Amino acid sequence: MALDFQQVQSQVKQLGEQAPQRAQVLAKKRQRALERLEQIANQAEELRTLVQRIVQQHDPSLRCALPVMQADGSSEPLNASHPLPAVAPTLVLAADGSQIEMDRHAQVPYCLVNVGAFQMHSLAPERPVTHVQCQLFYDEQLYTITEANLALQRDLRERALLADVAERLAGPIVAFTDGPIELWGGKASGEEASTYQKSLRDHLENMSRLHKRGVIAAGYVDKPGADLLVRLIEISLAKPDQYPHIRNFRELQGVTDRDIFFHLLEPGERSTVFAMQSQSAHNYQGELALHFFYLNVGKPGRPWLARVEIPAWVAQDAHQLDVLHGVLVEQCRILGERPYPYALHRAHEVAVVSLDERKQVSEMIALELLRRGIEVGPGSHKQAMKDSAGRTRYWR
Repeated sequence: MALDFQQVQSQVKQLGEQAPQRAQVLAKKRQRALERLEQIANQAEELRTLVQRIVQQHDPSLRCALPVMQADGSSEPLNASHPLPAVAPTLVLAADGSQIEMDRHAQVPYCLVNVGAFQMHSLAPERPVTHVQCQLFYDEQLYTITEANLALQRDLRERALLADVAERLAGPIVAFTDGPIELWGGKASGEEASTYQKSLRDHLENMSRLHKRGVIAAGYVDKPGADLLVRLIEISLAKPDQYPHIRNFRELQGVTDRDIFFHLLEPGERSTVFAMQSQSAHNYQGELALHFFYLNVGKPGRPWLARVEIPAWVAQDAHQLDVLHGVLVEQCRILGERPYPYALHRAHEVAVVSLDERKQVSEMIALELLRRGIEVGPGSHKQAMKDSAGRTRYWR
């Protein structure tokens, strides 16, 4: 049955009727958050102490921004901004990945991860270079691999490819992927937890390789919806008797960090750097400790905010921060009205697997099995009926 647009329309109307009131409530919360941020902007040490106290005594899973203290005990204001630096000649590397998940309706069962990297120079006319790596999963590997594990493999291979390429190149390198540096999946249990722990070790090894090579590494989060700084502001509003229940203390719920930095950052500017307080932060120690900043990659009158995650070795180096800052803004300006790092866009084009390519891989496997005298069963009738309607979408 087709979608019943009369039902949808009635619900859309209800949504619209409630929208003005919701917008007014959120506007008041945003204003309160901005005013409170102004009040606590220079209280970095007190806020760090408060967050650490709550984590130790009440909620070890607390997730929020954490002010950064310098070696001399100083800190930047939490609402500080940094202007766009000059772009330095740099080699730019970006990696992205796609995956084919196992389909029990297909003629042959398999999974595949395809990772692409795009290499170019800033301020130089050298021709770009692409790199591709793919991994097929089949037979016994399919007994344990899940959708989450496959996504983990994709994420791992993205940074492994960056490290492989970077180790063969000379000169300064900025390398980034789409999405956070933090590896997700730590709440898994049983066999999945074991797989995650191995994946985490591999991830940290890949990051260490980038650090050893001197790469300015980052994760780029487009249109972020996180409320890391907002949570810190909420914590500053809480009273001591509310600390044990801080998880439910959401005075500013609905407000995002992006809402805050739309008002604080001009086009080209970045925020101060924050550390990350999270349950998995203990996995990232020393030079690998997680940090982030916000960056306005938009134009006057058309702001656009991104969150950039970085390891400590970048966060603690003012020169590397400036290089990364300049390169990311330059990359985003290449694509004009839809600011997004050009190299990441091109890496996606390299990595993405189309439906036709998926069919070709399935046919390659089926033909190879038949050549070896192994009978290949048909696909399901359900899939055949779906395919008869025609599909052209890409698989991720």
